[in-house]
Amino acid sequence: MQNRPFIAPERFSDPAAALARVQALYDGSIRHLRESLQRFVDGETPGEHVRACYPYVRVHTDTVARADSRLSYGFVAGPGTFETTLTRPDLFARYYHEQFRLLLKNHGSRQQVQIEVGMSAQPIPIHFSFAENDHIEGSMSAERRLLMRDVFDLPNLAAMDDGIANGTYEAPFGEAQPLSLFTAPRVDYSLQRLRHYTGTLPAYFQKFVLFTNYQFYIDEFIKLGHEIMGREAQGDDDYVAFVEPGNLVLRRAGAPSEPGDELGAPLPRLPQMPGYHLVRKDGSGISMVNIGVGPANAKTITDHIAVLRPHAWLMLGHCAGLRNTQELGDYVLAHGYVREDHVLDEDLPLWVPIPPLAEVQVAIEAAVAEVTKLTGHDLKRVMRTGTVASTDNRNWELLPQRTPERRFSQSRAVALDMESATIAANGFRFRVPYGTLLCVSDKPMHGEIKLPGMANAFYRERVDQHLRIGIRAVEKLRELGVDKLHSRKLRSFAEVAFQ
Repeated sequence: MQNRPFIAPERFSDPAAALARVQALYDGSIRHLRESLQRFVDGETPGEHVRACYPYVRVHTDTVARADSRLSYGFVAGPGTFETTLTRPDLFARYYHEQFRLLLKNHGSRQQVQIEVGMSAQPIPIHFSFAENDHIEGSMSAERRLLMRDVFDLPNLAAMDDGIANGTYEAPFGEAQPLSLFTAPRVDYSLQRLRHYTGTLPAYFQKFVLFTNYQFYIDEFIKLGHEIMGREAQGDDDYVAFVEPGNLVLRRAGAPSEPGDELGAPLPRLPQMPGYHLVRKDGSGISMVNIGVGPANAKTITDHIAVLRPHAWLMLGHCAGLRNTQELGDYVLAHGYVREDHVLDEDLPLWVPIPPLAEVQVAIEAAVAEVTKLTGHDLKRVMRTGTVASTDNRNWELLPQRTPERRFSQSRAVALDMESATIAANGFRFRVPYGTLLCVSDKPMHGEIKLPGMANAFYRERVDQHLRIGIRAVEKLRELGVDKLHSRKLRSFAEVAFQ
């Protein structure tokens, strides 16, 4: 076995020093794998298996004293040893530093707790060592690619399940408890998937994410992004770049290009769920993804974006209005969800409620009022609050005996779509604040179905306004502050310390 030499773990009371140690260990492992892989690509076959491992971070406390924090993270739940493996400190540097800082703040002063950083026994799969723009396997023969399996570690799905996030994981007796929802291999797997599905690098993703199920919203987002980039920054207007699939970076007017911008190139075709990013320097901008239609896509993309630990995600899309008093173009602010999507049934049982989050609800409602300039009864006339039902059957209208209508009526649902409940449920599952604002585009139970002329007029009148409401809601959440968003409402009984 051709391993890196043993490196003794170290303890730190300074978060910056701990982060620097993680970076050094990770860089050394990646360098070892890349150099070995390059020799393999050049034709050299190692006489033994090549392996390098992820760094780990560990904390230990002997007291039941709890940290007095309004945040849902940054402290361990009780006495014991807690650890997790880490990856991509270049991408997660700000995030790791904040988690280390809070752990030391909440436990270090009273309990003399230090952060231990060392090399884990968890191998780094060779695929996760590639640089962002490497395509090494394409230059090898089929026989050489097959031999690579014997020389290097490959992704192991057993190390990537979501048992920690689902609340079903139980650490074997004598082993450390999890410190994070995601292990390093699980994070790396999702980073790879994000590049594939959205056509953009994970580094461009921002802390606030908008999802939509219609390309019309993306068209408006692109238009808005180009408008912002076309004028010089003024005051607190901190958006610095707009990024499109293919990693095409458009910088702010008057701002120079940055290293890496030249690597972007138009894609021959759009990816399955294209992503677009209105970037701020601190990462608190807005990413928007067209997830397409259906709960499977909604689960897939949120499974992967969750590893980036966004501050919030919101669904902006179209829905069927279920009440006769609704008009096409009315808004629906979801206060509850009927989950008939079924894609999360094994991960998050149906008996688990998905509650509305007050801070998100207030921000969305206030954004609707600001953008529409309506208040009081006039606002209630164009925006209903209530239950949204999400189904996995696009043709639910064709089911016999009208059973769907009966369930919708019993649940008091006011709108129906195929994605919102999935996005909210995965937000609850992964501790990401969530919200939903839909726009009524048809009323099939009342004979109002989409017709080409009606649809075109509806899109012209409502899409731009709906998008601006979503962006304004994000701005309000940003102004509210992280401590209000990540309160303990999403924390379980014995939660991990990393946000």
